[in-house]
Amino acid sequence: YTIDVYRGLVPPQRNIVDFGAYVTLFPQLIAGPIVQYKTVAYDLEHRRESVSEASEGLQRLVIGLGKKVLIANQMGAIWEDIAAMSDPTAVTAWIGAIAYTFQIYFDFSGYSDMAIGLGHFFGFHFLENFNYPYESRSVTEFWRRWHISLSTWFREYVYIPLGGNRKGKGRQLLNIAIVWLLTGLWHGASWNFVLWGVYYAALLLLEKTFLLKWLDKAPRFVGHVYTCFCFVMGWVLFAITDLGALGAYVGHMFSGTFADSTTAYLLRCDWLLLVLGVIGCTSLPKRLWEKREQATRNITSERGIHLRLCRSIQVEGAFALLKNDFGFRRFLTRGKGNIRTELFFLALAAVNEIVWRTQPDDIWVVFRFPGLLIISVLFSFAQVPLMMKYAKT
Repeated sequence: YTIDVYRGLVPPQRNIVDFGAYVTLFPQLIAGPIVQYKTVAYDLEHRRESVSEASEGLQRLVIGLGKKVLIANQMGAIWEDIAAMSDPTAVTAWIGAIAYTFQIYFDFSGYSDMAIGLGHFFGFHFLENFNYPYESRSVTEFWRRWHISLSTWFREYVYIPLGGNRKGKGRQLLNIAIVWLLTGLWHGASWNFVLWGVYYAALLLLEKTFLLKWLDKAPRFVGHVYTCFCFVMGWVLFAITDLGALGAYVGHMFSGTFADSTTAYLLRCDWLLLVLGVIGCTSLPKRLWEKREQATRNITSERGIHLRLCRSIQVEGAFALLKNDFGFRRFLTRGKGNIRTELFFLALAAVNEIVWRTQPDDIWVVFRFPGLLIISVLFSFAQVPLMMKYAKT
């Protein structure tokens, strides 16, 4: 705010209440996104609260909460277990690195979603902070999609004042190196964060000089594989603060025993969560949801009710599979019979929806409403003894 007022980009705020509201804007105060004054200056004085805004905000808040509780926390448990091992195999070490990669994305993007959702409650419209960064084909593209508000802040208040790309190639490369050294220190006063900043500075300098041109000509999957490898390794540097432990962990990723029984156990217990992480960090769920919403708007009332009923059962089943109350990993390893039952209910609802879409006028119409309602009731009651069992343990 101070710098933008000094530059004349925004007029100074004369109302102490509005200024105080910006300084103490609690939805984003702890975990971001970084909200520039100029992006909310209008909302501070002219915001309007409404039921539609609150509804949109609540939906975004729940999505962010789901990312944090259902996926990020469970990925964090996997990472902590593996990071505590003294001699993990190569595959186990990679499972841990991938788990942390998903944890930090769903954790941080979940917090941003919750902040944006809370902003809608009060009439604020914060800018998006993540744009599916794990779909990137280069490190340069990755940092245009990851923590957009932080990248914007460093670009406008550090990179451009240093000269940006206006003073020749050499000065531009130096400016990039300075920005990324500061970005590393931004995250913490530890040598691993400095190393993390230097690591990304080196990658971005390589891409700026020649690598990006080569990636543009290469097949798309080459860029994806290269970028995925780079950011997974980057998050390992970010996660482990002790340099000795960091070196040992990276060594385990590329040497030693390939796999063992612990690796098989982890894959057997956590494969579903890892698959959900892969799918959830892409734009595929959003595209499918938008297609279903469009289909719902274009159908008649009776069919729309049926579609929403199927959807509610599927969502209920998905949440039951991932409930944080009694631990996803323990739930998978000890409640196999219950999982089969839940998957059966999910499959039955999905099959019913598929049949309804293909043959909406056949005899299944008799089954639709009473059958699905009975399944939903039975499904809900089936959770009670399971929750009681794990509440005792």
